[in-house]
Amino acid sequence: MKMHLDTTAGAHRITGYGSGYVTVDETRLTRSLVVTPDVLINDWSPQSVVELDEAALEIVAHLRPCIVLLGTGSQQSFPPSKLLAGFFAEGIGVEIMTTAA
Repeated sequence: MKMHLDTTAGAHRITGYGSGYVTVDETRLTRSLVVTPDVLINDWSPQSVVELDEAALEIVAHLRPCIVLLGTGSQQSFPPSKLLAGFFAEGIGVEIMTTAA
């Protein structure tokens, strides 16, 4: 077994999930969110994939991620590819998965 010192003190972490919620830093959140090690937006406006729009995705793109993991709840659901085109043009990867994944 390889052991590593946890050096992520102060960074936001997803610490759990369940039906209708995600736990970040031991706080249960029931709305859509954006989380990075440095940023937590716990009231991101789209509440489903159908509500995703360019303005919501621009908030994410502004954070300059290398990859976006888009959790879509209990069912995997894909947004229109034209909405993701800006990420791809900037070299930002996108993975779409269920929250459990």
